[in-house]
Amino acid sequence: MSPPTKTRWMVLLLISLMYMITYMDRTGISIAAPAMAKEFRLSQTAIGVVFSVFLWAYAIGQIPLGSLADRLGPRLVLLVIVPFWSLMTAMTAIAAGMASLIVIRFVFGLAEAGAFPTATRAMQLWFPKAERGIVHGVTHSFSRFAVAIVPFIAVSIMVAFGWRWIFYVFGASGLLWSIAFYLLYRNLPEEHPGVNRSELAHIRGCAPDGTIKPVDLHQQLAPPWRTIFRSANMWYIAAGYCCFYYGTYFYMTWFPTYLLEYRHLSLKAVGVFASLPLLAGMVGDIVGGTLTDTVYRRTGKLKFSRRIVAAPAMLVSGLCLIPAAIAHSAGTAILCLTASLFFLELVISPAWAVPMDVGGEYSGTVSGVMNMAGSLAASLSPIIFGALVQRGFWIAPFFVSAGVLLTGALIWAFLIDPERSVLVA
Repeated sequence: MSPPTKTRWMVLLLISLMYMITYMDRTGISIAAPAMAKEFRLSQTAIGVVFSVFLWAYAIGQIPLGSLADRLGPRLVLLVIVPFWSLMTAMTAIAAGMASLIVIRFVFGLAEAGAFPTATRAMQLWFPKAERGIVHGVTHSFSRFAVAIVPFIAVSIMVAFGWRWIFYVFGASGLLWSIAFYLLYRNLPEEHPGVNRSELAHIRGCAPDGTIKPVDLHQQLAPPWRTIFRSANMWYIAAGYCCFYYGTYFYMTWFPTYLLEYRHLSLKAVGVFASLPLLAGMVGDIVGGTLTDTVYRRTGKLKFSRRIVAAPAMLVSGLCLIPAAIAHSAGTAILCLTASLFFLELVISPAWAVPMDVGGEYSGTVSGVMNMAGSLAASLSPIIFGALVQRGFWIAPFFVSAGVLLTGALIWAFLIDPERSVLVA
């Protein structure tokens, strides 16, 4: 048999670029926010609401779009939603005030809601179980890379052309991606001309008689909603992701403003230092994915391989927030926040591999439930931060986040079970 082709890694690159674009589109507003607040005369609490309205819509769209990907296949779903949310990104530039910002960000959130559940289904179809950790590590590292470079890119665009051009440029990137995805992606490796039998056998595995195990893309039955929602394991998974997402969303929203207004850095310095935690997080994504896959290959124990990475990482991440909150030096605070996000990002690969582990052919639906819950929790983060900051409390939000992360560590250590299907009563 000829050596296996590597087409699945091209597919991973395509999906990773989409992850990067999603975070460019959703976090560009964090750089534009001070200028938008001044132009539209918005309070810090109002800006917190604008940040959060995306997540409310994002949460609403998770389950229906994840389920749609299970039924129709990832290709069609992504070719509809990516161009649509790219258009909504560009339309942010024509907002005229609080009301229009809320409407545009809400519709944008609905469209982008299907991105990660659909991609999870795509990766389940294209990768074997032993590679699930690293593929999520790579994809999410691209999303963190996006947040890391957004300050530099967005500040440069804003200085040269004004804040509205941030959204025009970022919106155009999604349209270009859609063209490449249409030309290069197929729902199944069986359908792709670049996949040979050896690579297909690696992805699917072989039956005892040497035949390649088949896969059914299109599910004729609706997801077993009652079973999924009555599964305690499903809600443990969701709760763990709530803690993770709450902890990360500060970096996507308030972090640049925190550096500007509390740490008194210049706009140029913010463009540099706001990137450091996200670059560390990018490394953390790869490290976490590599660790969970390595432990699984060596032990064959899914529960152990996911928990041993996620639980300690969340614990250390929460502990790092305490010195970050009370440090007098901006440099010390940034260093501690960088360490905190590095350890927190070790969690992302186990967290997104688990819906594949427990969701089977309904992994898009299960990951949608998880991401819905996480998005609702994350939507509280910018509102709580904004409300506390408006009252002069810049330190308190970090202690709140530390408590949330410590809770997440306990959930991962004792409750989440990647070996227990959520499809079985």
